[in-house]
Amino acid sequence: MAETVFADPQALRKLLTTKMPFGKHAGRLLVDLPEPYVVWLVGNNLPSGELGRQLLEIYEIKVNGLESMLRPLQKQINR
Repeated sequence: MAETVFADPQALRKLLTTKMPFGKHAGRLLVDLPEPYVVWLVGNNLPSGELGRQLLEIYEIKVNGLESMLRPLQKQINR
C-alpha cells in the first residue's frame, strides 16, 4: 500500500526563501545555489539542524531535475 505524503506549505515557502548563511555563496537563496556546490556540501560538510535538512531537500530537487517545478512557486512568493 502506498504511503500518502502531504507537503507543508510553510516549510516549502521557507525552503524557497532561505538564504545561505555562510561560505562562498553566502546570501544566495538555497534554491539558487549551484548544483556542484550542493553536492559537495552533502558529501563533505553538511551542517546540522534545519539548514542541513533544507540543503538535503535542495540536493534531492537539484539532482532529480525538479528545479523547474519550484520556479512558479518562487515567482508567486516574491510578488
